[in-house]
Amino acid sequence: MDAAATPAQAATQWRQRIDAALERILPPADEAPQRLHAAMRHAALLGGKRMRPLLVYATGTAFGASLEALDAPALAVELVHAYSLVHDDLPAMDDDALRRGQPTVHVAFDEATAILAGDALQSLAFDTLAHARCDARATVDMLRELAVAAGARGMCGGQALDIDATGGARVLRIDELEHLHALKTGALLRASVRLGAIAAGVDADTRAQLDRYADALGLAFQVRDDLLDVEGDSATLGKTAGKDAAQDKATFPALIGVESSRARLAELAKAMENALAPLGPRAAALSALGDLAIRRSH
Repeated sequence: MDAAATPAQAATQWRQRIDAALERILPPADEAPQRLHAAMRHAALLGGKRMRPLLVYATGTAFGASLEALDAPALAVELVHAYSLVHDDLPAMDDDALRRGQPTVHVAFDEATAILAGDALQSLAFDTLAHARCDARATVDMLRELAVAAGARGMCGGQALDIDATGGARVLRIDELEHLHALKTGALLRASVRLGAIAAGVDADTRAQLDRYADALGLAFQVRDDLLDVEGDSATLGKTAGKDAAQDKATFPALIGVESSRARLAELAKAMENALAPLGPRAAALSALGDLAIRRSH
């Protein structure tokens, strides 16, 4: 990356880098078992914001890590995210037919292939991270960080809480909803920041500041997602709009209303700003990603 690049230019370069790396690391579609490999590529190569690998690169490069040291954690966290979307879209979960403007994996292929594709993407994530260009201690720390973020104390646990809260069985309190999303959405975003920090050898005090930023970012990302489901359209979102209300899901607009959700988003923007302020100019790319999370249209 050009040292003089703006945050927007850096993000474009990092997206191109992660897209090229995904293309290289995913099994070829013409290699047996072809259907499984084609489904994996369908899940991972149809675009997306690449927010999680961007956070790895933005954090790591801010503290002196090379792009080569950050490639494996950036790939790993995006592969875990891709697997989670494949499973999230299944009929047993959110039952969605559209993702990133294309048929979801179980629609484009079939349910069994989608389950296997998600499993294989997760396996590939940890295999990739195990070969990170970092010292052995940092690699083990990154493996543990991603495993916890993806598991019952992170993303999977948050999904389980979300399923329990769907259908109006009971109304969540605001603190319960925020905890749900700190796990379901926030854990993997926080892990992305932490992976970059581990690869760069960031000290404990600075990691605590980065955690405060990442926690606010994760919640802001979900509040914005909930608002987009209310205010957006399927063509812009690349997925089915209005699904949350149709499924009676626990969301911020449903619980506190649209205007209060917007106000909460503004509070979280300020929290991110305050968390990054002590880091000075080196945090410019992280600040830009926080702004993207809040202002995005899809």
